[in-house]
Amino acid sequence: MRTAAAAGVAVLAVLGAAPTALAVGPGGGVSCGDYICEVEADDPGQTGSGASGSTGNGGSAPQGSGGSGTSSNPWTCTYQLLSPQPPATSLDWEGHTPGDGAVYEQRCHYLDSINSVIRNQWLAGPDIASPRAAGKYLVGMPMWMWVNQSPTTYGPNTASASAGGVTVTATAKVSTIVWAMGDGAVVTCTGPGTPYTAAAGKTDSPTCGHTYNRTSADQAAGRYQVTATSTWTIDWHVTTGGGGQAGQLTETRQTQIQVPLAELQVLN
Repeated sequence: MRTAAAAGVAVLAVLGAAPTALAVGPGGGVSCGDYICEVEADDPGQTGSGASGSTGNGGSAPQGSGGSGTSSNPWTCTYQLLSPQPPATSLDWEGHTPGDGAVYEQRCHYLDSINSVIRNQWLAGPDIASPRAAGKYLVGMPMWMWVNQSPTTYGPNTASASAGGVTVTATAKVSTIVWAMGDGAVVTCTGPGTPYTAAAGKTDSPTCGHTYNRTSADQAAGRYQVTATSTWTIDWHVTTGGGGQAGQLTETRQTQIQVPLAELQVLN
């Protein structure tokens, strides 16, 4: 059985790639899925009865057997957000809690889909720093929203992969975060947001904020459900062996949090 390199397959662990495939010329291609890009290239002079590839976020690859002769990566994978999401007790959350990222259905099939692998996979969403579920928020007071930044939750995250003489470099990062505030308002922020400091007093956030005009008393559990949806942009280009091809893909991730909004009580 040939190794992944001999089969002309390499995995590029870059967050935010969309579940699609882009050709990079005769005999090869760049296939990008959630959390991965795969470089595919014919492997002249190599023959064998099977090939192995890698899928997912650093996990092991499905294994399959193919015919003799040259071939490119025979596995393709797609991802679909599960709706509804699994219950909180489900092992699909991999130790995380609902709202912390999301669970997707991963479907990987071999060649003509005769052999398939279907599993659920948790993927990270925005790492919300503010608002906080344990915070205390008041109607009419500016709320500052921001997220913690890391390669896996905000970017940038850069990696390269090579196979069959083709090398691809890709960089993924969050381009926008759309905040659905639970009261009907939607706030689009083009950056991670600005952390609040006491010196800011009662001023609005300069980059990403919202002010509620009614309490959350009529909401489920007395809290607004805030949903932060990050859009990842992944720019990739073939640095060697592919004629300089390049492209851009996008993917989204979500995180939810429930926050209470109360009215300021004035005592006479």
